[in-house]
Amino acid sequence: MRLYIKYMVSLRCKMLVEEELERLEIPFGFIELGMVELPGEISITQRNELKWNLLKFGLKLHKDKKSILIENIKNTILEMIQYADGCPKMNYSKYISEKLNYDYTYLANTFSEVKGITIQQYIIVNKIERVKELLLYDELNLTEISYKLHYSSMAHLSGQFKKVTGLTPTVYKLLKQKEEEEKMEII
Repeated sequence: MRLYIKYMVSLRCKMLVEEELERLEIPFGFIELGMVELPGEISITQRNELKWNLLKFGLKLHKDKKSILIENIKNTILEMIQYADGCPKMNYSKYISEKLNYDYTYLANTFSEVKGITIQQYIIVNKIERVKELLLYDELNLTEISYKLHYSSMAHLSGQFKKVTGLTPTVYKLLKQKEEEEKMEII
């Protein structure tokens, strides 16, 4: 049996789910982002208890197949972006389609219908969020970030960043650094 969990998008979330399953003495096989594999069925009582306990952490058990599919698409995209180094450099549509074992057109239409944006728009917004993180970590320069996230060039990354945020990556980084300095002065 599989349980699908909404908003489970980080290693910390996986740890919270694992701790909760152990606390409730629910046996499980493996945990991935957005999904837990159980060796068998669980009772309605266990499911409800797990549901309410996960809600305390902002996590939610899914009910219908369409929302499960959307969550799988989102998790696949987040995984691709977060771990871009480990993902093969291939077309996003092909990767998502192969990973989820569905025709990409069906996935794209379902995603757009439910979320109100295209998969491509969702990818761009999330890639820009990852660029923001990497800029603030200050470990990689913009060229390295563009390479890491499979942009065709630094100019492409910069253009997309400005289109989404209204700022260039450099201006964004300077503003965030200034905010941090001001916070430190207050303390």
